[in-house]
Order: sequence, then structure tokens, then C-alpha cells
Amino acid sequence: MSRIGKRPVPIPAGVTAAMANGLLTVKGPKGSLDLAMRDEIAYKVEDGSISVQPANASKQARAFWGMQRTLVENLVTGVTEGFVKVLEITGVGYRANAQGKNLKLQLGYSHDVDFVIPEGIEIKTPDNTTIEISGIDRQKVGQVAAEIRRWRKPEPYKGKGIKYRGEYIFRKEGKKK
Repeated sequence: MSRIGKRPVPIPAGVTAAMANGLLTVKGPKGSLDLAMRDEIAYKVEDGSISVQPANASKQARAFWGMQRTLVENLVTGVTEGFVKVLEITGVGYRANAQGKNLKLQLGYSHDVDFVIPEGIEIKTPDNTTIEISGIDRQKVGQVAAEIRRWRKPEPYKGKGIKYRGEYIFRKEGKKK
């Protein structure tokens, strides 16, 4: 049995959950999110919680059980608190600046990189070397952070590049004479 899947997802005050046409819709103070319901999983919205159980005893139903419960929990957390990823830029002359619907990155290339901010995502740059990505959809926030990081991944010799806050960069020693 799934230890994660057994626990019901509590619904805080101000959040509503409804099931219709194969979609689980969660609405809260920050917005609304949908999840396509799997046929292998049975969802129940009852007195202040959402419970997720396998619909049958198949191996696939047991495999989806814990993941679907976590996805439901991410919906509830997203519409109440939201999600934030913080990127840090290291390197001489490397800078970031949010300008309206674009993020302008200077990463040592011969040109500036203009990243178009997708709908539903908010990007702030408190200083030149920090990028804060926030939104209600956890998958979308992580995807945007990964796309920005892809422009200049941290390298192991000097540590230059874009890294997640708290990420450890394994450092290598350079050539010896």
C-alpha cells in the first residue's frame, strides 16, 4: 500500500474542489487549477478533504496512486500559497533584468538573451544576480526555471552560470603544471 496515497489531502478554508467531465477543479484565492483524472484512480471530495484510492487492484492503479495524490496536493498548495523557484547567477558581467513581459539576460554571449515570460508566471529580479520565478502551477514554475537555467548551466571549474538557490555545484580542480 502506498504510504503517501493513503493520506487524504486537506482542503483549507476558502478553497473549493469539484469533479466534472473527467477533471478535478480546485479554486482558491490565487486562481483555479485543473487535473485530468485517471481511470485507474477513484477520487472523492468529502467534508474538507480529497481522498485518492486505486479503483482496482491492478499494478498500474497502484503505481499511479501516490503520484496522483501528490498532484492533487500540488493543486491545493498552488491555489493557496503558490510556488517559488529562485535562480542565482554567478559570473563576471552576468546579469538579469525583468522588463514587462520579457526577461533580459546578459550571460557572456555576444548578444543579450530575451526570454518571453509565459502566461501565469511572474518573474522578479530583486537584484542583478537573482531571479525569482513564481506561479500557482508547480510544473510550469519548474519548467520555466529549467529553461532559463539551460542558457548557461553552472560549470564545475569556476562555478559560473545559473544555478538554483541551495544547489551544490561539484567543483573540479584545474590543470596542474
